[in-house]
Amino acid sequence: MITALIRSELPRMSDSLRKVGEAVLADPAAAGRGSAAELGRRTGTSQATVTRFCRALGLESYQQLLIGLAQEQGRSQAAPEGAGSARLAALGPRIGPEDDLEHVIAVVAQADLRAMQHTADRLDRQGLERAAQALSRARRIDVYGVGGSGIVAREAQARLFGIGCAAHAWTEVHTAETSAALLTPADTALAVSHSGTTREVLEPLRLAADRGAFTVAVTGDPRSPVAQAADVALTSFSGETSFRRGNFGTRHSVLLIVDCLYARVAQLTYERATASIALTAHIADAHTAGRPRRR
Repeated sequence: MITALIRSELPRMSDSLRKVGEAVLADPAAAGRGSAAELGRRTGTSQATVTRFCRALGLESYQQLLIGLAQEQGRSQAAPEGAGSARLAALGPRIGPEDDLEHVIAVVAQADLRAMQHTADRLDRQGLERAAQALSRARRIDVYGVGGSGIVAREAQARLFGIGCAAHAWTEVHTAETSAALLTPADTALAVSHSGTTREVLEPLRLAADRGAFTVAVTGDPRSPVAQAADVALTSFSGETSFRRGNFGTRHSVLLIVDCLYARVAQLTYERATASIALTAHIADAHTAGRPRRR
């Protein structure tokens, strides 16, 4: 939905564009009724600034913004009064100290679902295919990430490793750079960074590129240094709510991209992937309490 997209993009916008976005979020109905010039005057900016705001959202025109707001408003009004869908449509990302548990669950679930849907809708298909092809052919795969992104990096490694890829996650900069320095043009490096500015991720990625490896970035900012340093940048959207900001709010969207890469690599390496899954399928069962161990 358009308001969720605006919330995701707002932190990366300039001050003037942020004024426009905040005005739209404060009163979507009013923004949807006026012209670009009127919105510019109301926010103390200009019609040109409103146009740049639309383009920053990936929209071709102000008219597309109006259509998106009208559709969102229509979905909210179409459901019967008190219906769950209507209540969800009206929810914002805020959780207050007096909100009940149902509100907390609804806000968190809605934020994650919207972020994942925006990520899927706007995911660069050609970029995803190039990345998956490179991963499927790679002699070695490095995955870089620290902090919260390090958790995703380890998850990416586990999934790729499980289908026969020689993948390893590096979550400490010295070992990451050591590995990157040993890569070749036959290898691929995958960097995970929500901000796209984390030096501990950027430095090994640049070194991997210098060594000729194909480089992929998964980031929340397509204009960030990490994105610019990669051959392919795949963008995630944030499901931010109260108490969930930055990397924590975008985790599900990032994992969606990782899952798409994993599934496509498995498809491209079907025989190797299925053989690897078959050879390892018994391991989890063997460690289940009450079941005999297979020898």
